[in-house]
Amino acid sequence: MPRGRRGGRVSALEGGLEEEAPPAAAAVPSALWASQLQPEAAAGQILLRGIFEIGRSSCDVVLSERALRWRPIQPERPAGDSKYDVLCKEEFIELKDIFSVKLKRRYSVKQQGSGTLLGITLFICLKKEQNKLKDSTLDLINLSEDHCDVWFKQFKKILAVTEYEGHALSLLKECELQEFDGVVCVGGDGSASEIAHALLLRAQKNAGKETDRILTPVRAELPLGLIPAGSTNVLAHSLHGIPHVVTATLHIIMGHIQPVDVCTFSTTDKFLRFGFSAMFGFGGRTLALAEKHRWMSPNQRRDFAIIKALAKLKPEDCEISFLPFISSQDLQERKVEGSPKSVSNDQWQTIQGQILNVSIMAIPCLCSVAPRGLAPNTRLNNGSMALIIARNTSRPEFIKHLKRYASVKNQFNFPFVETYTVEEVKVRPRTNSAPNLEEDAGRHAAASENNFPWNVDGDLVEVASEVHVKLHPRLINLYGGSMEEMNDSEVNCNCL
Repeated sequence: MPRGRRGGRVSALEGGLEEEAPPAAAAVPSALWASQLQPEAAAGQILLRGIFEIGRSSCDVVLSERALRWRPIQPERPAGDSKYDVLCKEEFIELKDIFSVKLKRRYSVKQQGSGTLLGITLFICLKKEQNKLKDSTLDLINLSEDHCDVWFKQFKKILAVTEYEGHALSLLKECELQEFDGVVCVGGDGSASEIAHALLLRAQKNAGKETDRILTPVRAELPLGLIPAGSTNVLAHSLHGIPHVVTATLHIIMGHIQPVDVCTFSTTDKFLRFGFSAMFGFGGRTLALAEKHRWMSPNQRRDFAIIKALAKLKPEDCEISFLPFISSQDLQERKVEGSPKSVSNDQWQTIQGQILNVSIMAIPCLCSVAPRGLAPNTRLNNGSMALIIARNTSRPEFIKHLKRYASVKNQFNFPFVETYTVEEVKVRPRTNSAPNLEEDAGRHAAASENNFPWNVDGDLVEVASEVHVKLHPRLINLYGGSMEEMNDSEVNCNCL
């Protein structure tokens, strides 16, 4: 990472690989990418100021409107000490050269959860000789969750391209998509899901089909590239097998295409949205609680919502109908057996009772807290969804089930957990109204009091009636996937 001298090592993006700086640069007191910045460029309103360890020095770090600058904190020395003056020289980078940011954490085999916070990592584009560009990282080390969260949010705000929820949807409705070979999303699951939804809606509109009721969706016209820059990155992790920025970027550059299954979510009379995964019950209520406390840091908000949802853990009386998935091989075998009734693929099954949580997932949903995936037996494009039902049980037993996701043990090996491979699911709550998620529910809009919260790809969707989830095979192409599943494709260079 950049330090007081360019002669130090620069941490590359490849997770720990290091590259020696050119010998000619070793004598330059400031970093190569910082030395070209004029002092006046670092001016502007100061946004944040704090102390971070950069390299091996504790530094006074200042974030302004146009630059990030830092100076090592050193004890006073006699005036005229030239060596000291060189070591304490201020360094800075322009914000336009930062293209991504993430929280830096240390993970261990035995450790559960999100790991130990170390600080913030900035991903930087370095300008080198002869018009060459190089990626690198700058680590701002500070062990305080609150301190890092404030800085992380500010960097995310600076880097944001979309300005509000639904902005990507608005942009893609108006763009002339024929001018592009693909769309690239730098963000988390919410942004990725919103853009995938927008691309599929645009395809529906371009085909002259209605968007209020979608029975047979139209395949998206452009592939979508995902560069993970969120807190969980479930979609990118499931797609690439790892939430790695360079891997995701190279898949896009090389034009590796992976078809992915998509679900439609609808009520009895209205189409809601496209998506890849959903949770109802505990998963939906946890997200609803977290959304009402967005003033907290992401980790605090998540932990608070989980603890409170567990403290008020209650089952939902509902009816779940599903259409089991029958593979083409199974159908062929049934035809060979010569039983016309057994060939039918429209025999719905129904489950009723007290349910704690329902998960419906068309992708494995890999993430840091579930390294095997929330639905480990699902694939990206096998034409089926995983339906996971947790029936009513004691709080300690349900917590054991949740903890299993972070381990290598089978999280479904409980008597109250049922798993199915399905093509369609209908979830119908049998109570008159949804329970209040807050004791002071009067603060919230009356329109949502009778709605049941759903977690669809990390977005809160509130619905008062039955929800119908249907899988549509290979509805969108994403850049990436395992090497065995990739198709040959031209390199797409003109992306939105």
